[in-house]
Amino acid sequence: MEARTCLAFFHSQCVSQEMGRQNILRFSHAAEPQIVSIPFRVNLRSLNMRTVADKGRDTRQFSDTGSASDSQSVVSKKRASAMQRYFYKSLASYLSLYVRPEDEIVEIEPRSAGLGERFLNYKAISSVAALKTMEHRPADYILLNGTIHYERDIQKMLNQLREYLEGPERILFVYYSMLWKPLARFASKVGMRSRTPEQNWIAHEDLENFCYLAGLEIIRRDVKLLCPIPIPFLANFLNRYLAPLPFFRLFTMLNIVIARNEAGNIDDILTRCPVMGPQDEIIFVEGNSTDDTWEKIQEVVRTYKGPHRLLLAQQKGKGKGDAVRLGFELATKDILMILDADLTTPPEELPKFYNVTVGSKAEFVNGSRLVYPMEKEAMRFFNIVGNKFFAAAFSFVLGQRFKDTLCGTKVISRAHYKRLAAAREFFGDFDPFGDFDLLFGAARMGLKIVEIPVHYHERKYGTTNIQRWRHGLILLRMLVFAARRMKFLGHETLHTR
Repeated sequence: MEARTCLAFFHSQCVSQEMGRQNILRFSHAAEPQIVSIPFRVNLRSLNMRTVADKGRDTRQFSDTGSASDSQSVVSKKRASAMQRYFYKSLASYLSLYVRPEDEIVEIEPRSAGLGERFLNYKAISSVAALKTMEHRPADYILLNGTIHYERDIQKMLNQLREYLEGPERILFVYYSMLWKPLARFASKVGMRSRTPEQNWIAHEDLENFCYLAGLEIIRRDVKLLCPIPIPFLANFLNRYLAPLPFFRLFTMLNIVIARNEAGNIDDILTRCPVMGPQDEIIFVEGNSTDDTWEKIQEVVRTYKGPHRLLLAQQKGKGKGDAVRLGFELATKDILMILDADLTTPPEELPKFYNVTVGSKAEFVNGSRLVYPMEKEAMRFFNIVGNKFFAAAFSFVLGQRFKDTLCGTKVISRAHYKRLAAAREFFGDFDPFGDFDLLFGAARMGLKIVEIPVHYHERKYGTTNIQRWRHGLILLRMLVFAARRMKFLGHETLHTR
């Protein structure tokens, strides 16, 4: 039997469904995740900065000026210079976690030459507008090292930056923590750093809002550096071992954030989505985002020349569950698939689900992320604990073994889904995730449920929408409700004449 597949992708609440081969993508507020990388740059010299034009290349260098005290000692200058070298060496090591030796990194309006000599493919440009004239575009990383501290209109600058992005670039933001504002100004006052006081001191939530308004999506945020002074042994111990720990993270100096263009992963999804059956469909469900995701999807549909048939729709309701249902309603193929569009589960693994389904080994296929080793930061500790707890609890209630009930990758035939949807009122309509609506229905219908282990990668696009404590309470409520309906039965299952 030749089955057709429908694929559904979820990214930030994106849904992609595959029926007979059909993909449904749902993009909520920020349609596509972006990588934001925020590197912090600190100028710890006692020398003032002046702009120097060196053969068209914009760099910032330090020079003695009248603002520095004429009586400043040579020892003080050497101490400040040592602090600056230590700071930029540390910052370069943090950024090197993301920037590989072969990657090209472009720094906009650098206020120091401290990073230029530490990366093989480093370029400095004078402004955001200069990105348009670069010969070898696009760069792998665009660095804004402390730039947001001195920018008069951050929103305008980010809007302009986004216009020049071609898609794959990652933006690295580096900025100081607000807690360090008094110390930074004190250091400038006593001559431990140049007198270039920062105009803007923003919280991470402020940057998130700026990026959201500009259509940029934050992928990852990290905090670094407890001690910017190169004290032997102590500085290494504080910055390497204590700074990453929960309590001490609150007092770190630097915020490093990775961001990307939100509309940049649609092409990636289409490129990586494998062909499984004849006439595969990919359905995009857009969640009324405020950026140009809808326009991007429409453009992709118009220009797409690949093997899949593309459909698109805008979501009227809210939540991933609503998007899944809309996508399944639009699907016309034999097999429906859901895949989170953040691509934490590789789409290349979908044929495993397809083969099990068409081979009649399963009637409902659920992915499991808890078998293979995960990438670092792919799933936090309490999320793992919660997943294991709910897997055991739902296995008891539903009478079938589940190792990972919260994996977004699920497959069901269109015929079984129609029967499930027709009896949805038995469990109610309060599942915002879309996963348990399918699990409960499949278990009640007595479908053969099989789990397939999948590899789970660290999120490359955007930040998760899961709020573990609030959503954990919702899951507990759903667990109790399902237990009453399926395990501790009353008369709810009796048919009315």
